[in-house]
Amino acid sequence: MKAIPRSLCLAAFLAGLFCASAGAADAPVSARKVPATPVVAVGAEETDEADEADNDDLLGQTVYQVLLAEIALRRGDLDLASRAYASLAVRTRDPKVIERAVEVAIGARRLEMALEMTRLWLDVDPLSKPAQRMLVGILVLDNRLDEVAPHIARMLESDKEALAGNLLGLNRMFARSPDRQAVFRLVEMVCRPFAGIAEAHYAMSQAAGSAGMNERAKQEVSRALELRPDWEMAAYFHAQLLMRESTVDAIAFLEGFLERNPTAHDAQFLLARALVGERRYDDARRHFDTLLKAYPDKPEIIYSVAILALQQNDKARAEEQLKHFVTLNVQDKNPAFYYLGQIAEDAQRRDEALAYYGEVVAGEHYLPAQIRRARLLADQGNLEGGREVLRSAKAEKAEEKVQMAVAEAALLRDADRLQEAFDLLEARLGEMPGQPDLMYETALMAERLNRLDVMESRLRRLIKLRPDNPQAYNALGYAYADRGERLQEARQLIEKALALSPEDGFILDSMGWVLFRLGDLNGALAYLERSYAKREDPEIAAHLGEVLWALGRQDDARRLLLEAQKRHPANEVLTGTIRRLSP
Repeated sequence: MKAIPRSLCLAAFLAGLFCASAGAADAPVSARKVPATPVVAVGAEETDEADEADNDDLLGQTVYQVLLAEIALRRGDLDLASRAYASLAVRTRDPKVIERAVEVAIGARRLEMALEMTRLWLDVDPLSKPAQRMLVGILVLDNRLDEVAPHIARMLESDKEALAGNLLGLNRMFARSPDRQAVFRLVEMVCRPFAGIAEAHYAMSQAAGSAGMNERAKQEVSRALELRPDWEMAAYFHAQLLMRESTVDAIAFLEGFLERNPTAHDAQFLLARALVGERRYDDARRHFDTLLKAYPDKPEIIYSVAILALQQNDKARAEEQLKHFVTLNVQDKNPAFYYLGQIAEDAQRRDEALAYYGEVVAGEHYLPAQIRRARLLADQGNLEGGREVLRSAKAEKAEEKVQMAVAEAALLRDADRLQEAFDLLEARLGEMPGQPDLMYETALMAERLNRLDVMESRLRRLIKLRPDNPQAYNALGYAYADRGERLQEARQLIEKALALSPEDGFILDSMGWVLFRLGDLNGALAYLERSYAKREDPEIAAHLGEVLWALGRQDDARRLLLEAQKRHPANEVLTGTIRRLSP
């Protein structure tokens, strides 16, 4: 009777073994990272019955070694598994066994072994494209860029049908290589023989751009566009390179490209965003409208349209697009819900705003949404509900806990429970001594309680700890100025704050107010007008109205104050100023 060929016995056994091991539920993560591949052994010639005993011994040894390797994988012993498969690969010289040995060696991070196995693979099958790709991948993974060039060149030359795609994929191969200059030299070397192909110049442009060689990158991508004038990918990258130096130049380039290629929507999207960056909102909106017609359900376009509408104060359009956005299959809807909450809150639809803010569950808008929820609840008379929202918010970092404490103290302050607010901040400061925000807030709360010694000591300590903190200088200087005390020192403190933050609207207001107290009405007017132009705050309006009145411009003062009162009818400082100036 003829013996069954040992290769078929081995192949059948190993196929079943690998399938079983791949489906093992209890295999550790480290083992599951290595794919299980059926193995077909070499030596398909039939053996005669006289060799059957020898074949059985060989089959037994091979099965034992495979079992050893697979059990090692299941137990997470990648080192033993890789050595076992390497030995088996050398003995069998079977391409499938060698491929498996390479995979296990890479999983074990034994790159030298993986490289040795891959070279064995190519020795057995010199034309194997998977082996060629594996060799290049291992050399790149091991950052042996000097050795990889001839192998890449051979791969590119051997597969002319896929040449364009392979050229475009070059830079992805080296994405993790830290030496970007070396990567550029390598890409330039392998692309040199393909000077008439646009993709080669695009690949060199990408490598040059990553290496910080912006001029060379622009030259290469320009050459790619000469070869393929309507290539949107190259135009997009060219615009990105231009933006590193001049957004205006990038806009001009994209506008020209779109005139010739009006359906290049990716380029149009980049152009619209660049126009927003240059505050050319109407031009940006025109392009976004075109994109929205072409892609009515594309999340990034819908969201961009909504944010632009918010910037243009078109809240109805923003709300429409955001409501559409949250119905789509989008991973992160938190920002959209936050902005919908703001829109509803501004429209006095408070219950709707509360619901939207409640949908914000993560991300940078999470804590601001909780603070707004708390404020809305407090405004509706549910102060304790608002405080509970803040206390139960997921604040893990120290600065987040400070933010929640300051927000809760603000609720208590606005409810005229000043002592409770101060005690809350003091307790948090006791837990985090020297925390600058808590020191600042406790100082302001102490001033409201007329505990001026505490206010002054806290602010002076804060200035000593943080001499670059403009708010501390400003708060102390303004406190003196508002009381008409130590005015020269107040001015010096506010001047220091202004030097640190020259465009801060509140510090400009403080400077105007101290100058008013010192009798410099024209100087005060200049600062207060600058301040109010930056921030239409009711207390700044009260100060500006006071100075206009003192300058004899009563009609201007009255008009300004009454307009401010329409927007802020409950502000006590503004109301008191109007009552005092216009009894």
